[in-house]
Amino acid sequence: MERFFAFDQPIMAPAGGRVVSVHDGEPDHEARRSQLALIPYALSQVSRARRGARGLAGNHVVLDLSDGGPYLVVAHLRCGTVAVRPGELVAAGQPLGRCGNSGNSTQPHVHLQVMDDLDPSVAVGVPIAFRDYRVRRRDGAVELVGTGVPDNGDIVETVAVSG
Repeated sequence: MERFFAFDQPIMAPAGGRVVSVHDGEPDHEARRSQLALIPYALSQVSRARRGARGLAGNHVVLDLSDGGPYLVVAHLRCGTVAVRPGELVAAGQPLGRCGNSGNSTQPHVHLQVMDDLDPSVAVGVPIAFRDYRVRRRDGAVELVGTGVPDNGDIVETVAVSG
């Protein structure tokens, strides 16, 4: 998995909030590099789906952003790296864990989702935007963004805001 840029990179909280739930201990899958490597993952897909949101999210952290929602889920963290505990207050930029390949994931990445309820079976997604970041696009272009949403495949870095 070390061949994937994101694997084992630190994952920071994109916003501050109270940790309401964590899950760690799910194994990281072998990253898919070929159709043949996908077979063991595909054979275990049904068992993950039967376990519901926990099986699909893998190792994850859920933050309550404003005392009763919305809730931010940071999923697919590396096994054994979750660095926060329920009840803990975290600040934006605080380490949550490291990028992994757990849950419903064929290659290392992080899934962010904001929702209006803690129960994913009834929750509705809440739109999100990010502030003050530098993005390196797939075509190599680099751009500073004040507020926006990165595209799939973009590499994003935080930018310190002065003032």
